[in-house]
Amino acid sequence: MTTIGILGNGRVGGSLATALTRAGHQVSVADRSPGSAADVALSARLVINATPGVGSLERLSALREELQGKILVDVSNATTDGPDGLPTDLIYPGSSLAEHLQEALPGTHVVKTLNTMLFTVMTSPATLAQAPTVFLSGDEPGAKRVVRGLLGDLGWRDAWITDLGGIETARAAEAAILFVPHVIRSTGFTPFAVSIAR
Repeated sequence: MTTIGILGNGRVGGSLATALTRAGHQVSVADRSPGSAADVALSARLVINATPGVGSLERLSALREELQGKILVDVSNATTDGPDGLPTDLIYPGSSLAEHLQEALPGTHVVKTLNTMLFTVMTSPATLAQAPTVFLSGDEPGAKRVVRGLLGDLGWRDAWITDLGGIETARAAEAAILFVPHVIRSTGFTPFAVSIAR
């Protein structure tokens, strides 16, 4: 069992909280009350960033002390959105939100994952017609092993998990968000994920 704190209580944070609690983890979710995010981050061994990516760097940089020595799992995408609310461009072209978080939080082990799919697939990967792929990016092997275990608890088979390497590889995973608006406009909000065929 891992003590997990989730920052962000929208659809992504809520579905992850439900699934991880069902898997036997002790989960707390930050609400909008003052100090809630700090309390959740301080009490958890592992923290999941499910806040909107556009404001994640500022929000989490303010928790530098509370996140010291923790694993930070970043599932967010930092994008500018069009009139229809769908992503149009990356906020950090040539870099990534995950890299900026790691730079701002040097005492924290940032791991990027679960950002290349519709949120429903994060906790139900086996519901897709073909095997999806989930990516890991991060500099600390031990932190990635812990996150790999959590992915397993969410239903991700080991063969579906691809470790891309260091945190700099997160820029490739984050760039995949640019597919999303076109896929949604083409097929609707049908669950989907990036999949590497072998």
